[in-house]
Amino acid sequence: MSKTVDDYKNGQVLLIDKPLNWTSFQVVNKLRWHIRKHFDIKKIKVGHAGTLDPLATGLLIICTGKQTKNIETYQGQLKEYTGTFVLGATTPSYDLETEVDETYPTDHITEDLIHDTTKQFTGKIQQKPPIFSAIKKDGKRLYELAREGKTTEIKSREIEIFEFEITKISMPNVEFRVVCSKGTYIRSLAHDFGQALSSGAHLSVLRRTKIGDYSVANAQSIEGFVEALV
Repeated sequence: MSKTVDDYKNGQVLLIDKPLNWTSFQVVNKLRWHIRKHFDIKKIKVGHAGTLDPLATGLLIICTGKQTKNIETYQGQLKEYTGTFVLGATTPSYDLETEVDETYPTDHITEDLIHDTTKQFTGKIQQKPPIFSAIKKDGKRLYELAREGKTTEIKSREIEIFEFEITKISMPNVEFRVVCSKGTYIRSLAHDFGQALSSGAHLSVLRRTKIGDYSVANAQSIEGFVEALV
């Protein structure tokens, strides 16, 4: 059953599977534009509950109308991610946004060592966000400072990792599943995991599969949402 303009104004929670290379903001803009165009209205509130990096895919919770007041509630829920670390090399952004800057030996890394090292990262831990992140410092986002070549001191913050499972090892690629608290940077986890292995690592694939009880299995593509509007 198709939704009415009042449905969207009163508030909808939309589950969208964000495609690769889209920013979360672009997804919000696209949906807002189609809702406005379809119902011929000038304004409607649309927001997302938790940013995904452009190089990540997966679950975005999009709120419309009065539901935008509940965005923080959704942001605070546990998140589940799957993805791939590449061992033996680091990048300044901790992912594929930037080029490899250093390489490290991996000959000493065994499957047992990889599995054992996950234990260091479960529970409450201190984590530094990446320099290439949207966190603001002195009115500027960290990634803006990083792209200008400026260094800045980033404070560690407490996060919690509830589950950290290695699902496949095909050196130098290590596939994983993580369940974590709000504020966790999986890119930082990749970087720190590499250091804990006396090597280096960066993130090559990231997919958000769950936010609280919401699953990407129940999400629709942007195209699917647009088609359902018609």
